[in-house]
Amino acid sequence: MTTEVAERDGRTLTSPGQFLGEVVMAGRPLILRGLVAHWPVVAKVTPAALRDYLGGFGPGAAMETFVGPPEIRGRYFYGADLKGNNFERRTLRLGEALDQMVRALDDPASPTLYAGSLTLDEHLPGFAAENPMPLLPPGVAGRIWLGHASTVATHYDAFENLACVVAGKRRFTLYPPAAVGDLYVGPIDNTLSGQPISLAASDPDNPAYPRFHAIRDQALVADLEPGDALFLPKLWWHQVEATAPFNGLVNYWWDAFATGPDAPFTSLLLAMITMAERPEAERQAWRAFFDHYVFRLQGHPLAHLPAEQHGVLGPLKAGNYGRIRARVMQLLRGG
Repeated sequence: MTTEVAERDGRTLTSPGQFLGEVVMAGRPLILRGLVAHWPVVAKVTPAALRDYLGGFGPGAAMETFVGPPEIRGRYFYGADLKGNNFERRTLRLGEALDQMVRALDDPASPTLYAGSLTLDEHLPGFAAENPMPLLPPGVAGRIWLGHASTVATHYDAFENLACVVAGKRRFTLYPPAAVGDLYVGPIDNTLSGQPISLAASDPDNPAYPRFHAIRDQALVADLEPGDALFLPKLWWHQVEATAPFNGLVNYWWDAFATGPDAPFTSLLLAMITMAERPEAERQAWRAFFDHYVFRLQGHPLAHLPAEQHGVLGPLKAGNYGRIRARVMQLLRGG
C-alpha cells in the first residue's frame, strides 16, 4: 500500500534559513502546499492563457522537444531492447512548441509533446523576476517543464530539488535511495535524458524484476495541484506523472551542502574504476575504511585526538578541502 508524502503549508516558509533548517535538513520529501500559489503564472488557468503569458517573454531559444506517437500516451521510454527511443527528438523554439501543444489538445490523434529542463533565463528572460523563489540561495536558477499528459520514468537527481507545479497536475511516486538495488536500474551511459532510470518501475508486472515486486507497494506518493511544491532530497527515486491534458512545472536544483565544486557522483564514478572489480574480500576491506573515514558510522575518525591534531581530517572549510583536492589531482596525474 502506497503512503502519502507528508505535507505542510508552504506559505509559512519565508526565508532561506528557515527553509534550510525546517525542510532541507530533515532529508525527507515534503509537500509544500500553496508555496507558489501567488505567482502570476499560476493564475493562467487555461492552456491558451499560459501559452500567451509565456509567449510574452519572447520566442525562446532553440531547444530539444520530445514528440511521441499517440499510442505511447506520453510514456517516453526506450525502444525495444533499450535501443533508441519510442519518441522523436525535434529542435523547436519554445513559442513553436507551445503553439503545437495547445493545437494538439483538440485532436486526440495528434502526437504528444514534452519540453523539459529549459533554463528560465535563456528561454523566458524576465519570468524569474515576475515569479520569484526567495527560499533558495542567490544564483540558483530555475527551469521549466511543459507538455501534454506524460510519464517520466523513475530516476533520481544528484541535487536537492524543489519542484513547483504552475499548471495542470503532477503525481510523484517516490522510492528512497536504499531501493536502488530493487529498482533494476538501466545503463548509466545510455539514458533518456541524463539520469539512469528504473526499468522495473516502468514495467512493474514483469517477472524478471522480482525484488521490485516486494517494494512496489511501499512507495510514497505526492499529488500536487497548481501552486503546490514538492521538496525532494538528493538521490530519492521519483516517477513524475503529468496527469492533466496540459501541464507546467518549474523546478530548482542546487546542492544545499556543497563545500566546494566537486559533486559526490564524481567519487562514485572513480570508485567504479578503482574498486568495483577487485576481489570481494578486498572490496569489503575498503568498505570498512569508507565507513570509518567517509560515512563515519562511529563518529569522527580522530575523535580520540585533540582537534589541533586532526590535520587534513579537520573541517573542510579550514583549507582542508583544497589540500585534499590537490592531493587527489596529483594522484590522478600519477604523482
